[in-house]
Amino acid sequence: MPSNLTLSTLILTLSEFWEILRRMKIQNLPTDRRTYHHGNLSLALLDAAEDELNEFGIEGFSLRGVAKRAEVSHAAPAHHFGDANGLLTALAARGFERFLQRQRDFRQRAAPDPRAHLEASGVGYVAFALENPAIFRLMFSSDRPDFDDPGLQSVAESAFEELVEHVRGVTQDGGSAKKDSTMMIDVAAVWAVAHGLADLLVAGRLHTLGSLAPRTRDRRIAEIIARAIPSGPNQR
Repeated sequence: MPSNLTLSTLILTLSEFWEILRRMKIQNLPTDRRTYHHGNLSLALLDAAEDELNEFGIEGFSLRGVAKRAEVSHAAPAHHFGDANGLLTALAARGFERFLQRQRDFRQRAAPDPRAHLEASGVGYVAFALENPAIFRLMFSSDRPDFDDPGLQSVAESAFEELVEHVRGVTQDGGSAKKDSTMMIDVAAVWAVAHGLADLLVAGRLHTLGSLAPRTRDRRIAEIIARAIPSGPNQR
């Protein structure tokens, strides 16, 4: 090494050398290891899958597109989820979790009585659909998710059971929604109205209602859902 190099120059030269080595090592790693070395690749893939679904819909959804968005190898999504339907199944399960949480958000702001909570759940149902139209269609209108998958089956059943429990809170009917015809009709009436509103608004078919300011729209939705809520035990 030339003798006229100062100590500071030597330190700088060594620092640059190690930086070059570090970059070479990182660049030689597979993309998914380089970017997601903290074990959150599955979450990153789900986020990318949601973006892909939002942009291209279910028909245009592809694992290759997801991998490109997540900046990982083409094999990474299949490695974690099996195939496109496996990834859509996991995405639908996450959708149901957010769906439940959105209804809880609205109930927290409602008056503390069963009718108000059921009404608020219905408004939250519609709000979720408007905020997440592609996920909403995946959850309720697509045959791509596998509802025999334990994770998806569990959270979907939880969503139904919450509806049943809030209807039961109003009617005080101790029957089973799957066996008691009266209970089944009460649950179906509330579900059909909330889901119908959600589906129509997402499709742009209720422009008069959908064009209102959000707070006004939510009040109107609450009024519509209230008409479907069954009578309490003292009113039957």
